[in-house]
Amino acid sequence: MEKMEKEALAQRIERLTLELVNCRSVVATSDELAMSELVYKVLSDLPYWKQNPQLLVKQPFINDPLGRFSVVARLEGQKDASKKTVITIGHTDTVGISDYGDFKSLATKPEALIEALKTVTLSEEAKADLDSGEWLFGRGILDMKCGVAIIISLLELLSEDVENLSGNIVFAAVGDEEGNSGGMLSVVPELVRLQEKEGYEYLAVLDTDYMAPRYEGDEDRYIYIGTVGKLMPSFYVIGKETHVGDPFKGLDPNQIAGAIIHKINKNVAFSDVADGEVSLPPITLQQRDQKEEYSVQIARATNLYFNYATHKSTPDEVMSKMIRAAHEAFSDVVNVLNERYDIYCKASRMEHRLLPWRARVISYQALYEAVKEERGEAVLKAHIEALKAEMLKDPSIDERLFGQRIVEAVHSLWSFKDPIVIVYFSPPYYPHNYVKGNWAKDVRLLEAVEHAIQAQGSARKVLSRKFYPYISDLSFVSAPKNERIVALQNNMPAYGSRYKLPIEDMQKLSLPVVNIGPYGKDAHQFTERIQRDYSFNVAPQLVYETLLALLEERESSAI
Repeated sequence: MEKMEKEALAQRIERLTLELVNCRSVVATSDELAMSELVYKVLSDLPYWKQNPQLLVKQPFINDPLGRFSVVARLEGQKDASKKTVITIGHTDTVGISDYGDFKSLATKPEALIEALKTVTLSEEAKADLDSGEWLFGRGILDMKCGVAIIISLLELLSEDVENLSGNIVFAAVGDEEGNSGGMLSVVPELVRLQEKEGYEYLAVLDTDYMAPRYEGDEDRYIYIGTVGKLMPSFYVIGKETHVGDPFKGLDPNQIAGAIIHKINKNVAFSDVADGEVSLPPITLQQRDQKEEYSVQIARATNLYFNYATHKSTPDEVMSKMIRAAHEAFSDVVNVLNERYDIYCKASRMEHRLLPWRARVISYQALYEAVKEERGEAVLKAHIEALKAEMLKDPSIDERLFGQRIVEAVHSLWSFKDPIVIVYFSPPYYPHNYVKGNWAKDVRLLEAVEHAIQAQGSARKVLSRKFYPYISDLSFVSAPKNERIVALQNNMPAYGSRYKLPIEDMQKLSLPVVNIGPYGKDAHQFTERIQRDYSFNVAPQLVYETLLALLEERESSAI
């Protein structure tokens, strides 16, 4: 790409970024419709899609009460008959704007926001960036409307010389990424349909979501090959109720839950290590006992769940780890209680006997099988289906509570009433994507990224790393197979009714992924911003070179 062409591209990306930011698109609101209409109009006004309107479609979300849709655009090269195809994605929604306070009306107006921010107290770093004039501020400018502008602008550039383009590019502008990924989950089946109908040979998926410093003072820039995954291991803890005047006759489920948190929370022993990169350790997202009223009776049950990042651990492996950790935590509680009861008995001159508690931990699947054995499959299924039907009438019951109530209902049918921990999975599930380099498509992507980095020359330091560290829609273009995914389905009570994934289509795609995005700071904060030079000049060139390197015919070093 010539210098003047690069400068024109950078200017086009900046203008489009500002246009997209100016259109508010808070997730799960009607704003998203306006944003998708804008993206559709921008693309439909380009000569290529005016001439080929059948290659630009609105893809409706599945069962969406707001009527949201994604925009799917196809650019088909005319240089040859190649079916090689790269999928590009970008999300058009943002988080809310309440964090802007009195400046909410300026959250999507970067130029005016810059002036307003000069009147408030900022961190030293944010103030320095503001005063430099090298940064643009605004909701969604980093996460990720600049990235969307990069893809659209590159599609425009490539469409102007489509006669010399080999292969195809499919672009999906999706919404709801900041929510439940309804946009991407509705696009995945369409990608499979196109693959089967058009004969596309998908090579990889390229996202342009944001990139930020990894630690304070980090000056490097990164391309991420692969993406982190996420599971939500959950624990339904049943104790033994008692009056507070007789504490040792009961077993407090909150104490067991606390021990589980102590065992698992931020414990790097549960982090995945792959290619020298360590996933974030699990962290508690919620703990809540099930006692609704105040009384002097202790709670009988409590529920908690964790955010669990993965680089290589599959659902069946995580389930085994969590059962083992919960059993160790439960055993620790029993031991501590016996020690404390012994001290209390001696101090009170009472006879001491061991408490009756013992650690018991099972998976939801094991609970289901135990109840099925006692009650019969027909009775159990009818009970669960009736509960699901009732809960589906109430949209206020979110996916996590939906699953928890099924666990409670199945447990209530069981004759075993002693204290126990039931381990299950809550939605959502994001599969990790580990690009190891042992498949031809993996190698092709790795080589394309390396080519793009080398094309920048030594003047700009860009590093490739594995695993995009933020949860993203890149997770939905692959999924584990066989017993690994069955362990998820059998242990996620909400799966298949309140929560669904196009698992088979994800498995059919099975594509390596890469994220090459603009550079910025403070996503989801009122100081969200992008650095102009890298975001408008460097990142687009990296995306451009990676796309062409993937599509061009060449010898691969794949074995």
